[in-house]
Amino acid sequence: MRIGVVDVGSNTIRLLLAQVDGRDLVPLEKERVRLSLGAEIERTGVVSDVSIAAAAKAVGKLCGLARRGGAETLDVFLTAPGRQSGNADVLVAAITRSAAHTVRVLSTEEEGRLAYAGAVATADVPLPRTIAVCDVGGASTEIAVGDPGADPRWIRSVDLGSVRLTERVEGTKAAQAEASRAFETVVPPQVQVALAVGGSARAARRLVGPWLGEAELAEALRIVETKREQTIARRYGVHRTRARILPAGIVLLTEVQQRLGVPLHVCDGGIREGAVLATVAELAA
Repeated sequence: MRIGVVDVGSNTIRLLLAQVDGRDLVPLEKERVRLSLGAEIERTGVVSDVSIAAAAKAVGKLCGLARRGGAETLDVFLTAPGRQSGNADVLVAAITRSAAHTVRVLSTEEEGRLAYAGAVATADVPLPRTIAVCDVGGASTEIAVGDPGADPRWIRSVDLGSVRLTERVEGTKAAQAEASRAFETVVPPQVQVALAVGGSARAARRLVGPWLGEAELAEALRIVETKREQTIARRYGVHRTRARILPAGIVLLTEVQQRLGVPLHVCDGGIREGAVLATVAELAA
């Protein structure tokens, strides 16, 4: 079965077209359109008409790619932009028309649950009985804890991601203070292994490797603080748009890592892979 997922996030709109055979999930096509909806929402509280039109056009294009690629079913959803924008209803309506498909807005709990499932499915390290999955997005951060063989039993979401933090404050110390305030009431259960998904985690992996412990995250932060965005993009293969918000992403990853008390292992999968698996489960029910 071929399943398409279009994910409208705060920094990027992404398509995953995947083939599912039994328990195997094989990505067939991945595409993305960078469109910083989260930055507009942080600055003005809403998404502009121009950006709504651009988002709708991008979603229509990606849905078309999925259909031409043989998608038998399609899942189109918004994450934080659908929850945080003052004109989210207008954004959802425009995307629905362009997609010619039902569009849903994920709750923070749904977002955490799907990211958890996608991380577990794509993890390339042994998973013990108690794990955490961290998803630092553009406008929110989710942490989910549980047994890898079941749904997470503990999920928390903080309305702060790499885009929002970049727009909100200037400088590393101010970003660290803002992150600390945002997470001050988050006390996750003790875990044995932690997985990290999302664009910030994958970009940090390019800088310092797949295990993001205290030392690795400190080195990643040193790199992005001391090198220009153009250099980060050229030397490490990080897109310029991502390079701009990466310092904030690393600050948030550091905050989560400190609270979990174990290194974060970066996974290739995440919310879109989780959505594919959820579709398979629904069809099989």
